[in-house]
Amino acid sequence: MTAPHRPALDPELAAALALLGDEVTPSITPDMIPSLRERRARAVPAETTLHDAYTETAHHAPGHDGAPVPLLLWRPARTTAPVGALYWIHGGGMIMGTHRGPEIPGLLETVRELDLALVSVGYRLAPEHPHPTPVEDCYAGLVWVTDNAAELGLDPARVVIGGGSAGGGLAAAATLLARDRGGPALQGQLLLCPMLDDRNDSVSSHQMAGTGVWDRTSNATGWGALLGEAAGGPDVSPYAAPARARDLSGLPPAFLDVGSAETFRDEVVDYASRIWQAGGSAELHVWPGGFHGFDGTAPQAALSRSANAQRLPWLRRVTGA
Repeated sequence: MTAPHRPALDPELAAALALLGDEVTPSITPDMIPSLRERRARAVPAETTLHDAYTETAHHAPGHDGAPVPLLLWRPARTTAPVGALYWIHGGGMIMGTHRGPEIPGLLETVRELDLALVSVGYRLAPEHPHPTPVEDCYAGLVWVTDNAAELGLDPARVVIGGGSAGGGLAAAATLLARDRGGPALQGQLLLCPMLDDRNDSVSSHQMAGTGVWDRTSNATGWGALLGEAAGGPDVSPYAAPARARDLSGLPPAFLDVGSAETFRDEVVDYASRIWQAGGSAELHVWPGGFHGFDGTAPQAALSRSANAQRLPWLRRVTGA
């Protein structure tokens, strides 16, 4: 497939990306994983309680194979009644990242507006832990949180699952598992630029090859780490790549957003369309000129502020805050 015409980046975002220079590598190959993990490990936020507005506790859930799955819980410090929760799954292309990532302070600002708790799950990474371990870790943590909600001070009927990039894909996959296994009844799924389709052959994936953030080469690296030689083949599970699911009915309301100038654009738009076709609820935002993860890379840009502003009203509606 050839796609010579490439969507232009938003000028403000293009300038921000240019300033980052070599800090952003569009094309990630497997040999780069160790150094990228080291860089991510250094990006841990210094303050994670919003100056004591939240209390932080660490927990572990039993994984599907008996291994402990680490969880971090931030609960409003001045609230004694059970509160709803955003169950968060971090990004990193399935190959890097941590549940104490740089997005945590911003997430806490969001949930504070709604008097919600935040839970972040530390799933095991590929390629050391290929499918199904990452999604099973995420699902195990979700089940443990809802099963132990009373002890944690949470309301199990008011849980939204969410994630960005690979975390968004894992959130979508864990939502499918919850539906198909009769698991936790989620109020919604917050899918931010989610990584959904291992086939890596959409028009947008070809358009953005070699540029921006997380291009086709990076995507092949991430899916190859998770699925090995099965990536792109006929037998990939929807619990690995949610775009493979034939049935998207019976899912909780979804919020999806994506940039127009990123690899995942077409698969995200298609996923939202298929939710509608199945009779479900989906709110879709395609941000013109946005590259992958633009709101985290350049949070002060006008487009980033617009994107961030749309998530709070949706969360307020689905949680009844």
